[in-house]
Amino acid sequence: MADHAVQTESLVKTYGEVRALDGIDLEVEAGTVFGLLGPNGAGKTTLVRILATLLEPTAGTAAVLGHDVISDALAVRRRIGLAGQFAAVDPELTGRENVEMIALLYRLPRVEASRRTNEVLERFDLVEAADRRASTYSGGMRRRLDLAAGLIGRPPVVLLDEPTTGLDPRSRQELWAIVDELRRDGTTVLLTTQYLEEADRLAQEVAVVDHGRITAQGSPRQLKAMIGENVLSIHLADPVLRADALEALSGLVAAEQQTGSADGEIRLAVSNPAASAEAVRRLDARRLEIAAVELQQPSLDDVFLALTGRPAETEEEAA
Repeated sequence: MADHAVQTESLVKTYGEVRALDGIDLEVEAGTVFGLLGPNGAGKTTLVRILATLLEPTAGTAAVLGHDVISDALAVRRRIGLAGQFAAVDPELTGRENVEMIALLYRLPRVEASRRTNEVLERFDLVEAADRRASTYSGGMRRRLDLAAGLIGRPPVVLLDEPTTGLDPRSRQELWAIVDELRRDGTTVLLTTQYLEEADRLAQEVAVVDHGRITAQGSPRQLKAMIGENVLSIHLADPVLRADALEALSGLVAAEQQTGSADGEIRLAVSNPAASAEAVRRLDARRLEIAAVELQQPSLDDVFLALTGRPAETEEEAA
C-alpha cells in the first residue's frame, strides 16, 4: 500500500442491516486532489471517518501512506489533517488560541507552536482576526480556522469532508484556492463533496459513490466523456408541460442517455448534433413552446444523473 497516499481494499462498514460501505476499492495518488462525489447517504463521510481512524471497518483494509488504520492508527493520525462540514473550533477561544491548542496537542514546543500558528494564520488570512473570539467569526472564517488548525502539524494527507457546505460563494472560492495551494505544495487531498462544480474544478481524479459503492471513476474529462460529446439542453416555456415534452422526445436518444430534467429543463446526452433540429421538430409538432435550446458540454451533474438516476443532492446522510 506504500505506493499510494490512500488505499482501501474491499472496504465494508455495516450498521445492523445497513451497508454504509459495500466493498470500496480506492487508490489515491500522492500529491493530487481526489474527489469523492455523491449525495448525502452515499457513504462518503463513513469512508472519511474510517481513514481518520474514528471508525473501524467491518471488513476490508484501509491505509494512509502505508499505515493500516487499525493496527497502526497512531501513525495514521500523525500523518493526516481533517476538516469537515462543521468547523470544530472552540467559540470561546480566540482564533490564535484554537490553533495553538492543536499545535500543543501535537506536542510541539511552545516556541515552535507559536511560530507555526503565526504561519497558518497568515496563510489563511486570519491575522487581523487572530485575537478575537471564534464566536465572532463568519462561517467562512470558522471553516478557514478549522482547516488552519488541521494543517498545523504539516500533514502530508488532508481529508476534507464537504468543507464548503453552507458557505457563501466568496468563501467557497477562498477554500478552493486553499485546496489548490495545498496540492501545489505536494499535499494529498481527499475531498468529499455534493457539488459537481467543486469536483470538476479541484480534482484530478473523481470517484462517483452511490449506496456505498463506487459506480464510476476517472478524471472529470473521462467521466463526462462516458455519456457523449454533447448534452442537448431544452428549456420549455411552460414547465408544467415537461411530461408531454419527454413523451414527444421519447426514442430520440437511448434511455441511458437521458441525464435528467428539472425546472422546465430537459437534458439529453447526444452524439449527433442533428438531434437538436429533430427535438425542435417534435416539440413544435406537439405545439410545445420552447424558451431556449442549446448544445452544451456535459457536466459531472449529467454523469451522476446518468449513473444513478437521481441528482447529487438528495437524502440525509445517516452515516
